[in-house]
Amino acid sequence: MQETIGNFTIEAFPPNISFPALPSAVTQIMERSRDPKAKLEDLAKIIETDTGLTLELLRRVNSASLGLRVRAGSVRLGLEALGLRDSRNLMLTVGAKAATQARHSRLINPACFWNAALQKALFARELAVLLNTDSDAAYAGALLQDFLLPVVTNELCGRYVEFIERRDQQPITICDFERAEFGWDHALAGACLAFAWNLPGDLVCCILFHHAGLDILNDSRLGQSPVAAVALSALLPDQLRQCYNGLEQLRQLEQRWPAFNLKSVAETVDSKQAEAGLGIPNDFPLARRCKSVFTPGRKRNFEQQPLD
Repeated sequence: MQETIGNFTIEAFPPNISFPALPSAVTQIMERSRDPKAKLEDLAKIIETDTGLTLELLRRVNSASLGLRVRAGSVRLGLEALGLRDSRNLMLTVGAKAATQARHSRLINPACFWNAALQKALFARELAVLLNTDSDAAYAGALLQDFLLPVVTNELCGRYVEFIERRDQQPITICDFERAEFGWDHALAGACLAFAWNLPGDLVCCILFHHAGLDILNDSRLGQSPVAAVALSALLPDQLRQCYNGLEQLRQLEQRWPAFNLKSVAETVDSKQAEAGLGIPNDFPLARRCKSVFTPGRKRNFEQQPLD
């Protein structure tokens, strides 16, 4: 990771770009919850320092989807009811959403952005299970992968309009466009900022390599890691169409990997998004987005042949 980032830091970006700040309580929770000796009381105290996180936790815990017999009236009881993993994912979702929604983009619709972000996070978690790797890290990494896009697309709006206008005539990934235009891309920028936030190294790597594509599956270190699950989630469609033929690549993967069924995973993601009750409308279900590539075909194991 350090070799890839090199000497590149957030100071290298244009001075007119003002980066968002993740709530300090969220970074503390991410760090503290990784300690197997961490107690719920300690995490509750951190959450209680942030009114927004506290309210969102209690709202989620007391929602009808959980069906608790007795309403949770404290953060500690909320953590017990929701569980450590889901609580941590909820805090990260709420914190990242707050950090970026405070910065409006002229090119990105906030509701659509967060709908796609949650879909990618849930998708990455399902893929991590298939890869037999850390599903929590995959969820968090996928959720954060594009958190800088609302900022940079607003501050450099005119340049990104060029990407949108040229996209159909000259299919290109958003990172290729950014590197050609700016000398950096939002994956590198996001990783640098996550590193500055002292987020765990696996999350920084997930952000840094999230546009690596199918090639990451052939990497001896990252091919069966949360980083790979996040990179696969980045192939899903979104409003910027960051990866022009992402769905076709996932369909290619489905042909080579017997355990992966795009339609089944998409339906599971839609179901779990409905259960999550995070207040993020799912106006564009993933199964509907992927419908165009749901065609039968013979499957082979991707490990048996290299991915082009």
